[in-house]
Amino acid sequence: MLSYLLKGWQANRPLTVLGVAMFVILLFTLIAMVVDPKVITGQNAWVKPAKFAISISIYSFTLLWMLTFIKNHSRVVGFISWVTIVGFIIEMVAIIGQVLRGTTSHFNNTTPFDDFVYSWMSYAIVAIWFCCFFLGIFLLFQKLRDPAFAWSIRFGILIALLGMGIAFLMTIPTAEQRIQEEETGISLIKGAHSVGVDDGRAGLPILGWSTEGGDLRIGHFVGLHGMQVLPLIGLMLSSSALVHHIKSQGRILLVFIAAISYLLFMILLTWQALRGQSIIAPDSITIAFFFSLILGTLLSIAVTIRLFKIQKA
Repeated sequence: MLSYLLKGWQANRPLTVLGVAMFVILLFTLIAMVVDPKVITGQNAWVKPAKFAISISIYSFTLLWMLTFIKNHSRVVGFISWVTIVGFIIEMVAIIGQVLRGTTSHFNNTTPFDDFVYSWMSYAIVAIWFCCFFLGIFLLFQKLRDPAFAWSIRFGILIALLGMGIAFLMTIPTAEQRIQEEETGISLIKGAHSVGVDDGRAGLPILGWSTEGGDLRIGHFVGLHGMQVLPLIGLMLSSSALVHHIKSQGRILLVFIAAISYLLFMILLTWQALRGQSIIAPDSITIAFFFSLILGTLLSIAVTIRLFKIQKA
């Protein structure tokens, strides 16, 4: 672990510091969960900053690694790094600050200050999204050592961008919030994670995903981690063992299959949430689509391997 941190420090000090700092914040939030019994939207107030600390730390180190593939564009690397760092600092300061005030950070328009905090969080995440987009553009034209691996990174970024985009669905006011605004002229909360039920109801341990209705955070979570899952698949497909057994075109096609299947899985989870359906209680339609996706993926993989398998002399 220390050797990886040293390599990260040599490659990109700011992002390494951010990743380590988020890990330290995670430890702080775990202690805070024990000593502070405060509850916000149905769970310990410090669970949310803990989850964001983990997510930001993983994202920071992933971004650091991906930026090492951009050659001869040090200013671009610096710009993406620093804008992302500032954006995440704004996010964490806002989240922890609102926890200390005993209120929510997202969707909160209760006071002018709450609205100010939430607005800046929105600006920060949009800036981070565009930095990820620019990264994808540069890597689209960057020549990498293995075509399958190169496409796995590009698809990983694309899916992560779409996964981030799911968050914008959460900002849409619910029917109840729209009615309240029409009747009173104000809406203290605009947007929600859950669909069909209020935020803060029963949810999965730690994750908090609703067990009573739909939850848009699930598709959002899966999409974001496409940035790690797809490149990992690409690394496996570019390993020496598979390079000598499957032709290059076949390995590229396998990356395409993995990316399309992962994307469809994210879409399925989001569609399930938008129908107000809990992750633990899928209906027959959701189950049918899920198993069809698995079957189609496995068949596509089998056919591809058969067609592009290198025949030994």
